[in-house]
Amino acid sequence: MIRTFALLAVTALLAACTPPSPDDALRDLGSFKLGHNIVVAPKVQMVPGSRKVEPDEWVDLLTNEMAARFSQYEGDQLYHFGLSVEGYFVAPGGVPLVLSPKSVLAVKVTVWDDAANQKLNAEPKTFTVFETTSGESFLVGSGHARTREEQMLGLARNAVREIEVWMAEQHQENGWFAPDAPEAAEAPSQADATPASE
Repeated sequence: MIRTFALLAVTALLAACTPPSPDDALRDLGSFKLGHNIVVAPKVQMVPGSRKVEPDEWVDLLTNEMAARFSQYEGDQLYHFGLSVEGYFVAPGGVPLVLSPKSVLAVKVTVWDDAANQKLNAEPKTFTVFETTSGESFLVGSGHARTREEQMLGLARNAVREIEVWMAEQHQENGWFAPDAPEAAEAPSQADATPASE
């Protein structure tokens, strides 16, 4: 995994044209309402050469960014997140125009349906995201153009956006977050069904 991350970090180009924001327009997630938002990083791997980030820093950052985005949805059915941070590479200074590695973050996500008390995706969905590249950071590398905290925030927000896009696709294609079917109307009682006497 570390070798794959390292290759991705060195060879990746532009990951997204504009950095996402928690205030971007919401997507169609049906009846989604955020319940529990659990982020863990028990076995997170750091690619050699990366700026060091403590597991708790990823947990706090991703918990906050997931909450900032998904708490805006106002559906009437609760869904829960289980998110695991798998690995990362936060680009160091590098050598401008020669070696300008791109930061990368990998996470796994499971979505739980509270009412059904079961997972919506049987296997965790893996997301591997790169930080958004500006003109300056593209040329000299984000390790020169951004602080470690700015790089981490960009990665976290790109991960949240990719998770949201995937969820919207699942809603459209597989019926995730569909409203519960209304309860069938009760059959009329015998007294209600009997015509009134004259």
